[in-house]
Amino acid sequence: MATSMTDHCAALVMIFALLDPAGLAARELPPPAYQLAAAQAQVPSDVLYAVALQESGRSLRGSLVPWPWTLNVAGQSRRYATQRQACSNLRQILLVTPATRVDAGLGQLNVSHQRHRVRQPCELLEPYRNLRLAATILREQYDPAQGWLMAAGRYHRPAGGTPAMRYRQSVGRHLARVAAPVREVQP
Repeated sequence: MATSMTDHCAALVMIFALLDPAGLAARELPPPAYQLAAAQAQVPSDVLYAVALQESGRSLRGSLVPWPWTLNVAGQSRRYATQRQACSNLRQILLVTPATRVDAGLGQLNVSHQRHRVRQPCELLEPYRNLRLAATILREQYDPAQGWLMAAGRYHRPAGGTPAMRYRQSVGRHLARVAAPVREVQP
């Protein structure tokens, strides 16, 4: 299944390449913060960016962008204008909602499952830290025999199954519009 999904994404990229021989018009480069976090964790920046688009993406001025101050509480997305607002609300939410039901930041890191990576939950709302942690988790899920889309599926749902498959498909759609920097070496 990993090969077929990877082949599917490769086919989409080829179709886009045929429609746009320069390969740039319909594709965007991951912002530098994603490139840096990805390089430090040895993951492809386009995959990290596609995961962030899936996790915290919101429409802003006609473009889909990851939003750093996003919380997901029991399946409901909440977006805040500032880190301070998001942190304040996160603290209040954790008084009444189990941490296992709360995800935070660009990579939507689960507050309970990732508590060993931070001193306190609001650190998950620090954009650069969240990106570094998301890249690290993505790298931990990577198996060279299965590829990066399978790693993305396990990032979302380590147990796999249908939710991981749907997630891989969504990340694949985002990946089709994101270009890896030419200088980047894919592990």
